[in-house]
Amino acid sequence: MNKAVFLDRDGTINIDKDYLYKVEDFEYIPGAVEGMRRLFDEGYLLIVITNQSGIARGFYTEEDYKKIDEWMKADLLSKGVELAGSYYCPHHPSADVSEYRRNCKCRKPGTELFWKAQKDFDIDMNRSFAIGDKMRDLAICKEAPVTGILFGDDAAGVKGVECCSGWHEAVERILEME
Repeated sequence: MNKAVFLDRDGTINIDKDYLYKVEDFEYIPGAVEGMRRLFDEGYLLIVITNQSGIARGFYTEEDYKKIDEWMKADLLSKGVELAGSYYCPHHPSADVSEYRRNCKCRKPGTELFWKAQKDFDIDMNRSFAIGDKMRDLAICKEAPVTGILFGDDAAGVKGVECCSGWHEAVERILEME
């Protein structure tokens, strides 16, 4: 079985710019590329799990999202980081685009996409981590023995969640817990 790090995208890999879908607006969070490269080099599968309600709200299309996702994968690969998978939820319960208006289990804090990735990549949840900038990004930690890493201190004292100031500290904690 494989060990993995589940990664939120906006606010974790890239600077959160509301409803980001244009490559020219994409900007990595300081230390993200180096941190992901280090985890990849240590044998972790890197898997993006992201809510993309901008699709449901009509701000951009699924095709727009897929273009930036493919660009990000290729750009990271050119920097020595391979993303094993990338999963997204285009839904929102109050969507403007009716085909995406629903309460679903794939929108975080739902965990359907985590479990799909676990099955797709034969992931050992006991040896895996989730990194995000919001508690909903760590929803899998309530259902599985995945350790959560939250950027910031909003989860101080939450069992199974480590608070870190950024990528460097997060990677150090993960490697210490290995």
